[in-house]
Amino acid sequence: MPNGKIIKALSGFYYVRDGASVFQCRARGNFRKKKITPLVGDLVEFQASSPTDGYILSIKPRKNALIRPPVANIDQALLVFSAKEPDFDDGLLDRFLVHVEAEGIEPVICLTKIDLLNEEELARFREVARVYEEIGYPFFMISSTEKTGLDALKPLLKNKTSVVAGQTGAGKSSLLNALNPELSIRTGEISEALGRGKHTTRHVEFLEVCGGDVADTPGFSALEFAGIEADGLPQYFPEMVRLASSCRFRGCTHRAEPGCAVKEAVENGGISERRYRHYLQFYEEISSRKKRY
Repeated sequence: MPNGKIIKALSGFYYVRDGASVFQCRARGNFRKKKITPLVGDLVEFQASSPTDGYILSIKPRKNALIRPPVANIDQALLVFSAKEPDFDDGLLDRFLVHVEAEGIEPVICLTKIDLLNEEELARFREVARVYEEIGYPFFMISSTEKTGLDALKPLLKNKTSVVAGQTGAGKSSLLNALNPELSIRTGEISEALGRGKHTTRHVEFLEVCGGDVADTPGFSALEFAGIEADGLPQYFPEMVRLASSCRFRGCTHRAEPGCAVKEAVENGGISERRYRHYLQFYEEISSRKKRY
């Protein structure tokens, strides 16, 4: 049986790429009985009597999978956030970072619309970029009117399977169009009444961009921490992982324990106070969820 990779899912059909050919397939009926849903990015075994009549027979083990957006076997995530229109949401960015860290996906942060900033605002965002770069996250500042940041971003996409996700209305589709003008992905305008973008992407699909596969996905303004336990949360903050061995107590949650190296670093400016506040919020949110059940 041939093997392939699902590159698009739409209306119950899965489009499987095998070399230069793409086959339209359905999932076998027993998938539904077993509550298995094929995802874009899945490596599969399939059979097809024609390019438009095929069936997915089995799904190979995944190295990772995301729920929102629903994709599998991702190498890196381009987390796209805008500086303005809508306003930058670092709490949502940190939430996304926890999710991709939990799946072993390399995050790449893209800040769009920097051309809308004045000099004072631009200086503030350079400081934001410094915070994330010191943690170890690539941080690209991208202008809507110039190639600023784009040329440096392109080499990171080659031979990689990437997903584009992030803040609704931040310009994910516009970014992909700028990286590959042949795409002509439809983009939406900001909903002024809601203060966030209209959803313009209706399905998940891999697009060829700069020599790699990139999934353009719907934007989301909220993400829940399904599958992440409170005591495991610190391991998804790399700056905390580096200091954990210096805490007085093993298994320190970096909240109320004495002799905590992370809290000391926050007080000394070695760890971002905002990132730490988001960590505490996420910890409480996860703990409250467990109490409800």
